[in-house]
Amino acid sequence: MIIKKTMSDGWLSNTYLVADRPGGHAVLIDTGGPMGPILEAIENERLELTHILCTHHHIDHVQNNGEYKSKFGCPICGHTSEARLFGSLDVEISDGDELVSGDLHIRALHTPGHTLGMLAFVVNDERVFTGDTLFRRTVGGTRAPGHTSFEDIRHSIMEVLMRLPKEMAVHPGHTDPTTIGEEWEENPFIRMWRGKEPEGERRCTAFGEPATLLLSARDYDGGTKCWVRFDEGNKLDIVPGSQVKSLD
Repeated sequence: MIIKKTMSDGWLSNTYLVADRPGGHAVLIDTGGPMGPILEAIENERLELTHILCTHHHIDHVQNNGEYKSKFGCPICGHTSEARLFGSLDVEISDGDELVSGDLHIRALHTPGHTLGMLAFVVNDERVFTGDTLFRRTVGGTRAPGHTSFEDIRHSIMEVLMRLPKEMAVHPGHTDPTTIGEEWEENPFIRMWRGKEPEGERRCTAFGEPATLLLSARDYDGGTKCWVRFDEGNKLDIVPGSQVKSLD
């Protein structure tokens, strides 16, 4: 399997070119990264690009959809619940749907939370591309446009992604790769949800509302990501650390 990754300097979002072999078939997973090295790899490896697979509709993951489609004529594929948000979606995908591109066998997993239609893509049962649900040592937030709930993203991570084989490679929507096993053991959110670490008790405000800070951990961009419980309704949320102010 051939994998070529580019990453946006600003958004730190990844584009992945995944191919079965030189001279074979390939798919793109998200298109927010620089196009130049991807186009060069397609030409050098003599690849037939068959699909553009979108983990979700946010601009940092779909920016170059139209240019790739115009150049290669391949369909743009995303979750059915976000079809209208893409503006142009050729193939609607649901949980468990399978796509074939040459010797690539791709299974879609619906992993809502960060957005309603978030998808992860398992390729040949070897690798999973997780979009903005799971990153190396952190997780997606639940305040982005089109988000659902903390309960959704926790279920997506603990009951869907963490049930994949521990040796499976993880390619997130931003920055660095990891494995399912590494995240099971080392991701501070997953460790806390497993009961391996106690929840925090510090008082804070999040988006200006009184809350309890359960966990603050390093995010993929060098900042922090926080798990909080709001006083009103005991609502749980995963929010940017920049929106959390300690009261202690």
